[in-house]
Amino acid sequence: MKKRSFVVSLLMVFAASMLLSACGSGSDSKTITFWTPLTGDDGAYMDEIVKEYNATNPEIKVKHVITSDMYTKVSTVLNSGKGIPDLAIIHADRVPGYAKQGVLEPIDSAIKGQPEIKQENYLPQAWSTGNIDGTQYTVPLDIHSNVMYYNKDLLKKYNAESILDDNVVTIDEMLSLKGKLAPDEYVVNESLLGWVILAQVQDLGGDIQENGKPAVNTPVMKQAFENVKKIADAGLMTPFGEDGYLMFQSGKVLFSTDGTWTSTAHAKVEGLNFGVTNVYTPTKDKFTNRASSHLFAMFKNDKRSDEKEAGIGAFLEFVREHSMEWAKAGQIVASKQVNESPEYKQFMQSFFTSNDQETKSLYIYTYEYYPYVAEAVDTYSADLIRGNVDLDETLQKMQKFVEDKIAESSKQSTK
Repeated sequence: MKKRSFVVSLLMVFAASMLLSACGSGSDSKTITFWTPLTGDDGAYMDEIVKEYNATNPEIKVKHVITSDMYTKVSTVLNSGKGIPDLAIIHADRVPGYAKQGVLEPIDSAIKGQPEIKQENYLPQAWSTGNIDGTQYTVPLDIHSNVMYYNKDLLKKYNAESILDDNVVTIDEMLSLKGKLAPDEYVVNESLLGWVILAQVQDLGGDIQENGKPAVNTPVMKQAFENVKKIADAGLMTPFGEDGYLMFQSGKVLFSTDGTWTSTAHAKVEGLNFGVTNVYTPTKDKFTNRASSHLFAMFKNDKRSDEKEAGIGAFLEFVREHSMEWAKAGQIVASKQVNESPEYKQFMQSFFTSNDQETKSLYIYTYEYYPYVAEAVDTYSADLIRGNVDLDETLQKMQKFVEDKIAESSKQSTK
Protein backbone atom coordinates (compact mmCIF):
# COMPACT_ATOMS: atom_id res chain seq x y z
CA MET A 1 0.00 0.00 0.00
CA LYS A 2 2.87 2.35 0.80
CA LYS A 3 4.40 1.73 -2.62
CA ARG A 4 1.07 2.42 -4.31
CA SER A 5 0.62 5.66 -2.34
CA PHE A 6 4.10 6.75 -3.33
CA VAL A 7 3.40 6.11 -7.01
CA VAL A 8 0.09 8.01 -6.82
CA SER A 9 1.82 10.96 -5.11
CA LEU A 10 4.56 10.96 -7.74
CA LEU A 11 2.00 11.01 -10.54
CA MET A 12 0.15 13.91 -8.90
CA VAL A 13 3.35 15.97 -8.62
CA PHE A 14 4.18 15.18 -12.27
CA ALA A 15 0.68 16.19 -13.38
CA ALA A 16 0.87 19.45 -11.44
CA SER A 17 4.24 20.33 -12.95
CA MET A 18 2.95 19.55 -16.45
CA LEU A 19 -0.10 21.76 -15.84
CA LEU A 20 2.08 24.66 -14.77
CA SER A 21 4.26 24.19 -17.84
CA ALA A 22 1.23 24.11 -20.13
CA CYS A 23 -0.09 27.33 -18.59
CA GLY A 24 3.19 29.15 -19.05
CA SER A 25 5.16 30.79 -21.82
CA GLY A 26 6.40 29.14 -24.96
CA SER A 27 3.51 26.72 -25.50
CA ASP A 28 1.85 29.03 -28.04
CA SER A 29 3.70 31.73 -29.96
CA LYS A 30 0.44 33.53 -30.70
CA THR A 31 -0.84 33.68 -27.10
CA ILE A 32 0.31 35.82 -24.17
CA THR A 33 -0.12 33.77 -21.02
CA PHE A 34 -1.20 36.18 -18.29
CA TRP A 35 -1.24 35.04 -14.66
CA THR A 36 -3.08 36.94 -11.93
CA PRO A 37 -3.94 36.25 -8.28
CA LEU A 38 -7.44 37.70 -8.81
CA THR A 39 -9.41 34.84 -7.28
CA GLY A 40 -12.30 37.04 -6.05
CA ASP A 41 -14.95 38.95 -7.98
CA ASP A 42 -12.24 41.15 -9.49
CA GLY A 43 -11.09 38.19 -11.59
CA ALA A 44 -14.30 38.42 -13.60
CA TYR A 45 -13.68 42.11 -14.30
CA MET A 46 -10.20 41.31 -15.58
CA ASP A 47 -11.69 38.53 -17.70
CA GLU A 48 -13.91 41.15 -19.32
CA ILE A 49 -10.98 43.49 -20.05
CA VAL A 50 -9.06 40.63 -21.67
CA LYS A 51 -12.15 39.64 -23.66
CA GLU A 52 -12.57 43.20 -24.93
CA TYR A 53 -8.90 43.35 -25.93
CA ASN A 54 -9.01 40.04 -27.77
CA ALA A 55 -12.13 41.26 -29.62
CA THR A 56 -9.91 43.88 -31.30
CA ASN A 57 -8.22 40.95 -33.08
CA PRO A 58 -4.63 41.63 -32.03
CA GLU A 59 -1.89 39.59 -33.69
CA ILE A 60 -1.13 37.97 -30.34
CA LYS A 61 -4.08 37.40 -28.04
CA VAL A 62 -4.06 37.27 -24.22
CA LYS A 63 -5.03 34.26 -22.13
CA HIS A 64 -5.98 35.21 -18.57
CA VAL A 65 -5.13 32.49 -16.05
CA ILE A 66 -6.44 33.14 -12.52
CA THR A 67 -3.90 31.42 -10.32
CA SER A 68 -4.66 30.60 -6.69
CA ASP A 69 -1.59 30.68 -4.45
CA MET A 70 0.12 32.42 -7.35
CA TYR A 71 3.31 33.43 -5.57
CA THR A 72 4.05 29.85 -4.56
CA LYS A 73 3.46 28.71 -8.13
CA VAL A 74 5.66 31.52 -9.46
CA SER A 75 8.50 30.26 -7.25
CA THR A 76 7.95 26.74 -8.61
CA VAL A 77 8.12 27.71 -12.27
CA LEU A 78 11.04 30.10 -11.75
CA ASN A 79 13.02 27.34 -10.05
CA SER A 80 12.23 24.85 -12.80
CA GLY A 81 12.53 27.30 -15.67
CA LYS A 82 9.39 25.79 -17.18
CA GLY A 83 5.92 27.27 -17.49
CA ILE A 84 6.90 30.86 -16.67
CA PRO A 85 4.00 33.17 -17.63
CA ASP A 86 4.58 35.85 -20.24
CA LEU A 87 2.90 38.49 -18.08
CA ALA A 88 1.65 38.61 -14.49
CA ILE A 89 -0.01 40.91 -12.02
CA ILE A 90 1.93 41.22 -8.76
CA HIS A 91 1.35 43.32 -5.66
CA ALA A 92 3.50 46.37 -4.94
CA ASP A 93 5.16 44.86 -1.87
CA ARG A 94 6.56 42.01 -3.99
CA VAL A 95 8.57 44.22 -6.34
CA PRO A 96 11.61 44.96 -4.11
CA GLY A 97 12.12 41.28 -3.26
CA TYR A 98 11.72 40.05 -6.82
CA ALA A 99 14.04 42.78 -8.11
CA LYS A 100 16.68 41.82 -5.54
CA GLN A 101 16.40 38.18 -6.60
CA GLY A 102 16.92 39.24 -10.20
CA VAL A 103 13.81 37.47 -11.50
CA LEU A 104 11.99 40.49 -12.99
CA GLU A 105 12.52 41.72 -16.52
CA PRO A 106 12.60 45.52 -16.92
CA ILE A 107 9.30 46.53 -18.48
CA ASP A 108 10.98 48.90 -20.99
CA SER A 109 11.40 46.13 -23.56
CA ALA A 110 7.62 45.67 -23.71
CA ILE A 111 6.56 49.32 -23.70
CA LYS A 112 9.21 50.85 -25.96
CA GLY A 113 6.69 50.99 -28.80
CA GLN A 114 4.00 52.60 -26.61
CA PRO A 115 4.93 56.28 -26.04
CA GLU A 116 1.88 56.99 -23.84
CA ILE A 117 2.87 54.38 -21.25
CA LYS A 118 4.91 56.76 -19.13
CA GLN A 119 5.02 58.05 -15.59
CA GLU A 120 3.02 61.24 -16.13
CA ASN A 121 0.02 59.25 -17.39
CA TYR A 122 -0.42 57.30 -14.14
CA LEU A 123 -0.96 58.01 -10.46
CA PRO A 124 2.56 58.88 -9.25
CA GLN A 125 2.94 56.41 -6.36
CA ALA A 126 1.48 53.58 -8.44
CA TRP A 127 4.15 54.12 -11.08
CA SER A 128 7.09 54.76 -8.75
CA THR A 129 6.49 51.67 -6.62
CA GLY A 130 7.67 49.63 -9.61
CA ASN A 131 10.93 51.55 -9.94
CA ILE A 132 13.92 50.05 -8.14
CA ASP A 133 17.24 51.89 -8.30
CA GLY A 134 16.23 53.66 -11.50
CA THR A 135 14.90 50.59 -13.33
CA GLN A 136 11.19 50.41 -14.14
CA TYR A 137 9.92 46.86 -13.67
CA THR A 138 6.16 47.36 -13.77
CA VAL A 139 3.21 49.23 -15.21
CA PRO A 140 0.41 49.92 -12.71
CA LEU A 141 -3.18 48.79 -13.05
CA ASP A 142 -4.55 50.38 -9.88
CA ILE A 143 -4.22 51.47 -6.31
CA HIS A 144 -6.38 49.60 -3.83
CA SER A 145 -6.60 51.14 -0.42
CA ASN A 146 -7.88 50.87 3.09
CA VAL A 147 -10.69 53.42 3.38
CA MET A 148 -13.47 54.23 5.81
CA TYR A 149 -17.14 53.81 4.91
CA TYR A 150 -19.78 55.54 7.00
CA ASN A 151 -23.45 54.92 7.63
CA LYS A 152 -25.25 58.13 6.69
CA ASP A 153 -28.41 57.25 8.59
CA LEU A 154 -26.61 56.50 11.86
CA LEU A 155 -24.57 59.70 11.67
CA LYS A 156 -27.80 61.64 11.19
CA LYS A 157 -29.50 59.72 14.00
CA TYR A 158 -26.80 60.80 16.48
CA ASN A 159 -26.39 64.31 15.05
CA ALA A 160 -22.76 63.48 14.22
CA GLU A 161 -22.68 64.48 10.55
CA SER A 162 -20.38 67.42 11.33
CA ILE A 163 -17.58 64.93 12.00
CA LEU A 164 -17.30 64.61 8.23
CA ASP A 165 -17.21 68.34 7.47
CA ASP A 166 -13.50 68.17 6.54
CA ASN A 167 -13.35 64.43 5.75
CA VAL A 168 -10.75 64.05 8.50
CA VAL A 169 -12.15 61.94 11.34
CA THR A 170 -10.00 61.99 14.44
CA ILE A 171 -9.85 59.47 17.27
CA ASP A 172 -10.97 62.21 19.68
CA GLU A 173 -14.07 62.81 17.55
CA MET A 174 -14.87 59.13 17.74
CA LEU A 175 -14.37 59.11 21.51
CA SER A 176 -16.78 62.04 21.80
CA LEU A 177 -19.59 59.61 20.89
CA LYS A 178 -19.08 57.52 24.01
CA GLY A 179 -22.36 57.03 25.88
CA LYS A 180 -24.48 58.35 23.01
CA LEU A 181 -25.11 55.16 21.02
CA ALA A 182 -27.65 52.41 21.53
CA PRO A 183 -26.26 49.37 23.40
CA ASP A 184 -26.05 47.26 20.23
CA GLU A 185 -24.42 49.96 18.08
CA TYR A 186 -20.75 50.85 17.69
CA VAL A 187 -18.63 53.67 16.29
CA VAL A 188 -16.17 51.56 14.28
CA ASN A 189 -15.31 47.96 13.46
CA GLU A 190 -11.89 46.33 13.29
CA SER A 191 -11.84 45.55 9.56
CA LEU A 192 -8.31 45.63 8.10
CA LEU A 193 -7.02 46.59 11.54
CA GLY A 194 -3.40 45.96 10.57
CA TRP A 195 -3.77 48.38 7.65
CA VAL A 196 -5.22 50.98 10.02
CA ILE A 197 -2.26 50.63 12.40
CA LEU A 198 0.25 51.04 9.58
CA ALA A 199 -1.58 54.18 8.44
CA GLN A 200 -1.41 55.55 11.99
CA VAL A 201 2.37 55.04 11.95
CA GLN A 202 2.57 57.41 8.99
CA ASP A 203 0.18 59.88 10.62
CA LEU A 204 2.49 60.02 13.63
CA GLY A 205 5.55 60.71 11.47
CA GLY A 206 7.06 57.25 11.82
CA ASP A 207 8.05 54.41 9.53
CA ILE A 208 8.48 50.63 9.60
CA GLN A 209 12.20 50.70 8.81
CA GLU A 210 15.27 52.68 9.76
CA ASN A 211 18.32 52.56 7.52
CA GLY A 212 17.02 49.37 5.95
CA LYS A 213 16.45 47.62 9.28
CA PRO A 214 12.92 46.73 10.44
CA ALA A 215 11.50 49.19 12.97
CA VAL A 216 8.55 47.54 14.71
CA ASN A 217 9.37 47.90 18.39
CA THR A 218 9.37 51.70 18.33
CA PRO A 219 7.71 54.51 20.31
CA VAL A 220 5.66 55.44 17.23
CA MET A 221 4.33 51.90 16.73
CA LYS A 222 3.49 51.76 20.43
CA GLN A 223 1.64 55.08 20.21
CA ALA A 224 -0.31 53.88 17.17
CA PHE A 225 -1.57 50.84 19.08
CA GLU A 226 -2.32 52.87 22.21
CA ASN A 227 -4.34 55.42 20.21
CA VAL A 228 -6.54 52.79 18.55
CA LYS A 229 -6.83 50.89 21.82
CA LYS A 230 -8.56 53.94 23.33
CA ILE A 231 -11.49 53.31 21.00
CA ALA A 232 -11.79 49.68 22.07
CA ASP A 233 -11.37 50.55 25.76
CA ALA A 234 -14.23 53.02 25.47
CA GLY A 235 -16.51 50.24 24.20
CA LEU A 236 -16.87 51.92 20.81
CA MET A 237 -15.28 49.16 18.68
CA THR A 238 -17.24 46.08 17.62
CA PRO A 239 -16.81 43.18 20.09
CA PHE A 240 -13.88 40.81 19.83
CA GLY A 241 -14.83 37.74 17.78
CA GLU A 242 -17.79 39.42 16.08
CA ASP A 243 -17.84 40.09 12.33
CA GLY A 244 -17.66 43.88 12.32
CA TYR A 245 -17.86 43.99 8.54
CA LEU A 246 -21.27 42.31 8.56
CA MET A 247 -22.33 44.43 11.52
CA PHE A 248 -21.68 47.52 9.41
CA GLN A 249 -23.77 46.08 6.59
CA SER A 250 -26.57 45.35 9.06
CA GLY A 251 -26.65 49.01 10.13
CA LYS A 252 -25.11 48.65 13.59
CA VAL A 253 -21.78 50.42 13.03
CA LEU A 254 -21.10 54.05 12.08
CA PHE A 255 -17.70 53.48 10.40
CA SER A 256 -16.12 50.50 8.64
CA THR A 257 -12.39 50.50 7.82
CA ASP A 258 -12.36 48.01 4.97
CA GLY A 259 -11.13 48.36 1.37
CA THR A 260 -12.02 50.23 -1.79
CA TRP A 261 -12.89 46.88 -3.34
CA THR A 262 -15.71 46.20 -0.84
CA SER A 263 -17.80 49.14 -2.03
CA THR A 264 -19.41 46.78 -4.55
CA ALA A 265 -20.51 44.40 -1.77
CA HIS A 266 -21.86 47.26 0.38
CA ALA A 267 -23.81 48.59 -2.59
CA LYS A 268 -25.67 45.28 -2.87
CA VAL A 269 -27.02 45.52 0.70
CA GLU A 270 -30.60 46.72 0.54
CA GLY A 271 -31.22 49.78 2.70
CA LEU A 272 -27.55 50.49 3.49
CA ASN A 273 -27.13 54.23 2.98
CA PHE A 274 -23.37 54.74 3.01
CA GLY A 275 -20.54 56.98 1.87
CA VAL A 276 -16.74 56.91 1.97
CA THR A 277 -14.05 59.02 3.62
CA ASN A 278 -10.50 58.75 4.92
CA VAL A 279 -9.38 56.30 7.59
CA TYR A 280 -9.46 57.87 11.04
CA THR A 281 -6.34 59.61 12.32
CA PRO A 282 -4.86 60.70 15.67
CA THR A 283 -4.40 64.24 14.39
CA LYS A 284 -6.12 66.78 12.15
CA ASP A 285 -2.74 67.65 10.68
CA LYS A 286 -2.33 64.48 8.61
CA PHE A 287 -4.37 61.55 7.35
CA THR A 288 -3.16 58.42 5.59
CA ASN A 289 -4.94 55.67 3.70
CA ARG A 290 -2.63 52.67 3.65
CA ALA A 291 -2.65 51.29 0.11
CA SER A 292 -1.15 48.79 -2.29
CA SER A 293 -1.13 48.39 -6.06
CA HIS A 294 -1.70 45.72 -8.68
CA LEU A 295 1.16 45.91 -11.15
CA PHE A 296 1.82 44.33 -14.54
CA ALA A 297 5.23 42.64 -14.53
CA MET A 298 7.28 40.21 -16.61
CA PHE A 299 9.33 37.48 -14.97
CA LYS A 300 12.61 36.68 -16.72
CA ASN A 301 12.01 34.10 -19.38
CA ASP A 302 14.27 33.25 -22.32
CA LYS A 303 11.34 31.68 -24.18
CA ARG A 304 9.35 34.94 -24.42
CA SER A 305 9.85 36.33 -27.93
CA ASP A 306 10.28 39.95 -28.98
CA GLU A 307 6.92 39.65 -30.74
CA LYS A 308 5.24 38.63 -27.50
CA GLU A 309 6.83 41.53 -25.65
CA ALA A 310 5.49 43.91 -28.28
CA GLY A 311 2.09 42.24 -27.85
CA ILE A 312 2.31 42.78 -24.10
CA GLY A 313 2.98 46.46 -24.72
CA ALA A 314 -0.09 46.68 -26.97
CA PHE A 315 -2.23 45.01 -24.29
CA LEU A 316 -0.96 47.38 -21.58
CA GLU A 317 -1.76 50.37 -23.77
CA PHE A 318 -5.28 49.01 -24.29
CA VAL A 319 -5.67 48.68 -20.51
CA ARG A 320 -4.41 52.25 -20.02
CA GLU A 321 -7.15 53.51 -22.29
CA HIS A 322 -9.93 51.05 -21.46
CA SER A 323 -9.77 50.17 -17.76
CA MET A 324 -13.11 51.68 -16.78
CA GLU A 325 -14.22 48.07 -16.35
CA TRP A 326 -11.67 47.79 -13.54
CA ALA A 327 -13.29 50.71 -11.74
CA LYS A 328 -16.42 48.55 -11.47
CA ALA A 329 -14.39 46.26 -9.21
CA GLY A 330 -14.04 49.14 -6.73
CA GLN A 331 -10.40 49.80 -7.57
CA ILE A 332 -8.71 53.19 -7.92
CA VAL A 333 -7.65 53.01 -11.56
CA ALA A 334 -4.04 54.10 -12.05
CA SER A 335 -4.45 55.45 -15.58
CA LYS A 336 -5.10 59.18 -15.54
CA GLN A 337 -6.95 58.95 -18.83
CA VAL A 338 -9.53 56.89 -16.96
CA ASN A 339 -9.48 58.36 -13.45
CA GLU A 340 -9.72 61.93 -14.73
CA SER A 341 -12.65 61.21 -17.05
CA PRO A 342 -16.21 62.36 -16.22
CA GLU A 343 -17.47 58.76 -16.34
CA TYR A 344 -15.11 57.71 -13.56
CA LYS A 345 -16.68 60.21 -11.15
CA GLN A 346 -19.71 57.92 -10.73
CA PHE A 347 -17.56 55.46 -8.79
CA MET A 348 -17.23 55.93 -5.04
CA GLN A 349 -13.44 55.47 -5.06
CA SER A 350 -13.05 58.54 -7.28
CA PHE A 351 -13.12 60.47 -3.98
CA PHE A 352 -9.47 59.46 -3.51
CA THR A 353 -8.34 61.13 -6.72
CA SER A 354 -10.61 64.16 -6.36
CA ASN A 355 -7.73 66.44 -5.29
CA ASP A 356 -3.97 66.32 -4.70
CA GLN A 357 -4.32 65.92 -0.93
CA GLU A 358 -6.49 62.85 -1.32
CA THR A 359 -4.20 61.30 -3.91
CA LYS A 360 -1.16 61.87 -1.70
CA SER A 361 -2.94 60.20 1.22
CA LEU A 362 -2.72 56.86 -0.62
CA TYR A 363 0.46 55.51 0.93
CA ILE A 364 2.17 52.40 -0.46
CA TYR A 365 4.93 50.87 1.66
CA THR A 366 7.92 49.94 -0.50
CA TYR A 367 10.25 48.60 2.19
CA GLU A 368 11.87 45.36 1.03
CA TYR A 369 10.71 43.45 4.12
CA TYR A 370 7.30 45.05 4.35
CA PRO A 371 5.48 41.68 3.95
CA TYR A 372 7.09 40.43 7.17
CA VAL A 373 6.20 43.61 9.06
CA ALA A 374 2.61 43.44 7.80
CA GLU A 375 2.37 39.78 8.85
CA ALA A 376 3.54 40.62 12.35
CA VAL A 377 1.12 43.55 12.67
CA ASP A 378 -1.81 41.54 11.30
CA THR A 379 -1.04 38.62 13.62
CA TYR A 380 -1.01 40.60 16.86
CA SER A 381 -3.19 43.67 16.22
CA ALA A 382 -6.52 42.33 17.52
CA ASP A 383 -5.05 41.00 20.77
CA LEU A 384 -3.11 44.21 21.35
CA ILE A 385 -6.11 46.45 20.78
CA ARG A 386 -8.26 44.31 23.09
CA GLY A 387 -5.62 44.30 25.83
CA ASN A 388 -5.27 40.51 25.70
CA VAL A 389 -1.46 40.74 25.65
CA ASP A 390 1.14 43.09 27.09
CA LEU A 391 2.00 45.84 24.61
CA ASP A 392 5.72 46.17 25.36
CA GLU A 393 6.35 42.43 25.41
CA THR A 394 4.39 41.89 22.22
CA LEU A 395 6.20 44.66 20.35
CA GLN A 396 9.47 42.93 21.27
CA LYS A 397 8.04 39.65 20.03
CA MET A 398 6.91 41.29 16.78
CA GLN A 399 10.35 42.81 16.22
CA LYS A 400 11.99 39.42 16.70
CA PHE A 401 9.38 37.78 14.44
CA VAL A 402 10.34 40.11 11.59
CA GLU A 403 14.08 39.79 12.20
CA ASP A 404 13.81 35.99 12.23
CA LYS A 405 11.85 36.05 8.96
CA ILE A 406 14.52 38.21 7.35
CA ALA A 407 17.32 35.93 8.60
CA GLU A 408 15.49 32.86 7.30
CA SER A 409 14.94 34.52 3.92
CA SER A 410 18.63 35.47 3.70
CA LYS A 411 19.69 31.87 4.38
CA GLN A 412 17.40 30.54 1.66
CA SER A 413 18.63 33.07 -0.88
CA THR A 414 22.26 32.00 -0.33
CA LYS A 415 21.57 28.28 -0.84
